[in-house]
Amino acid sequence: MATGNQTRLYRIFIAITLLSLLLASAGCGTSASNQTTVVTSAAGDEIEAVTGDFEHAISVVSQQVKPAVVQITGQQTQSGQFNQPFTVPTGVGSGIIYDKSGLVLTNNHVVQGAQSLLVSLPDGRSFQGQLVGGDAQTDIAVVKLQGDNLNLPVAPLGDSNNLQVGDWVVAIGNALALSGGPTVTKGVISALGRAVQEPGDTSTTQGPFLFNVIQTDAPINPGNSGGPLVSLNGEVMGINTLVAGSDASGATTQGIGFAISTATAKPIADQLVASGKVVHPYVGISYTPLDAFTASHLGITGTTDGALVTQVAAGSPADGAGIQARDVITAVDGTAIVGDSAFAQIISSHKPGDTVSMTVLRGTDKLTMQVTLATMPG
Repeated sequence: MATGNQTRLYRIFIAITLLSLLLASAGCGTSASNQTTVVTSAAGDEIEAVTGDFEHAISVVSQQVKPAVVQITGQQTQSGQFNQPFTVPTGVGSGIIYDKSGLVLTNNHVVQGAQSLLVSLPDGRSFQGQLVGGDAQTDIAVVKLQGDNLNLPVAPLGDSNNLQVGDWVVAIGNALALSGGPTVTKGVISALGRAVQEPGDTSTTQGPFLFNVIQTDAPINPGNSGGPLVSLNGEVMGINTLVAGSDASGATTQGIGFAISTATAKPIADQLVASGKVVHPYVGISYTPLDAFTASHLGITGTTDGALVTQVAAGSPADGAGIQARDVITAVDGTAIVGDSAFAQIISSHKPGDTVSMTVLRGTDKLTMQVTLATMPG
């Protein structure tokens, strides 16, 4: 006959058993099996999407995409002692093979200035890379691997317009150019549709504004530039490009990285493959965002938003329209210029030959000027 303690232990055992069965039936058990589903990517490729165990999904996606993540080493030839030429690396970045013909998508700043390109795959193979074309304005470049019967792994490009804030993503790239293959990190989509400005080539210059940028907290480090940001469906959703290391005051930031969305990168890549270049509209001004202090100094009242013109290029569309330094452009085609990147974003939505109407403040005068956009010089 069971004692009181034995009875209580038996009841506890039954309760635990029932709870385990309920959790397992609800899919909450730690030993729940993973399920895989074949889905069709935006590029028309069949890929394996993983549902169930999150950690397993990260692993599967990493193994699917990592073989197509390459290391790109820029090289230059220099003359040594007795004028003997030798090759030195100028920088290392990443890229993603997105087409079986050997096309690699990367950042323009990864390949810019290199005399030759060495492209290394995780499987140990290396190829010389030919620069198909690069676009500094969007920081996108396409490299083609040289050779026949390449038999290359490929990662499909997805549609970044389907992303949502909070989606899990994987960043893959050659962080710090560490030996042993690409580094894999994970995070979430922190924000969509960001506009960020890249650093300039020197400490006194500014780089271009990038639009429709993905913000993620997946760790991105030097060497990751040009590598893919991948969804858990195994599709490339962005090209990892930039990390915010500090804010305007110099305070250190954490977990803020940016990737150029495929919605932006793929059309640029298509243009580069088709013609080797990308055509951008051109106004011909340098400007800085207006602020309250500058507005007061210039005697401008009623607004602290706009683009303060600091320089006008001779013979440019702005010059032809009569725009001058110290003018403040407050609107383009009736759309107010609010924020650091608004002017550049509005202009980039047009094409050369378009005529836009600019609202300009010159001291106390309010002017309307018609500017016909030209093609940005190479």
